[in-house]
Amino acid sequence: MSDERITVGARERAALIGEADGERRPATQLWKRLSRLDAWALPVAALAVWEVLSRLGLISPFLMPAPSTILGTLSDLAASGTLMQHLQASLVRVTIGFLLGTLLALPLATLVGLSRPVERLLDPTIQALRSIPSLAWVPLLLLWMGIDEAPKLTLIAIGAFFPIYMNAVAGIRGVDRKLVEIGQVYRFSPLKLARRIIIPAALPSLLTGLRLGLGMSWLYLVAAELIAATRGIGYMLSDGRETSRPDIVLGAILLLAALGKLSDGLLKWLEGRLLRWRDSFTGGDANASD
Repeated sequence: MSDERITVGARERAALIGEADGERRPATQLWKRLSRLDAWALPVAALAVWEVLSRLGLISPFLMPAPSTILGTLSDLAASGTLMQHLQASLVRVTIGFLLGTLLALPLATLVGLSRPVERLLDPTIQALRSIPSLAWVPLLLLWMGIDEAPKLTLIAIGAFFPIYMNAVAGIRGVDRKLVEIGQVYRFSPLKLARRIIIPAALPSLLTGLRLGLGMSWLYLVAAELIAATRGIGYMLSDGRETSRPDIVLGAILLLAALGKLSDGLLKWLEGRLLRWRDSFTGGDANASD
């Protein structure tokens, strides 16, 4: 009889705990959904303050037009089809330039990371080239390639190359020596060793390099489109400056910020998918245990 009472009491307690968890779960889910809006708090607040100050006349509309004015300008450009042409040109250039820089950086980083003799041969030259400012490449690329798409794509590829290369080399050199020795004990071929041990272990650094390289691609895009371009967001900046249209200039800047954030978010999502196996610290959160 006592065993039956204990069993019934345990069931009752489990039912009460389940009901409490069921009541708390919707509130927890609601809180998590609201917490995802934290990233929008600062931009929305800044835009609201900017709008209010502009409407009150505390900010010169010639220097800093109100966000509503900028949105109206972008809407007009979108209605005429001009904005889509600029966006398409810039997106194509960034995509191609980023892919070219990635395809060049990864093999070189692999060779340098796996071989000390190759590092002594190539790395000093690459580090010297890395210190050259982006605008210093412009005159040379124009002399070599003219004013078509080739110099623009090359400049963007240069911008993407160095952060990807640096992080990939650092990731390969950061692989635990014991893991490599285990692969050698099991007589892994160099290709299998790289595929099964080195690349997975270096993947976090590699993905960080890709995110940095994509960010640099957007930076170098502006430098590329400020010279001899007739389409693109960088051209919008130049055109707005020459025509004294701060609404166009600020609109182009906001577009760059939005596109850069969206593209980085895409790579961040990919990073989360590829690194699901990691049990790493994700930052202090009071509700992490809920």
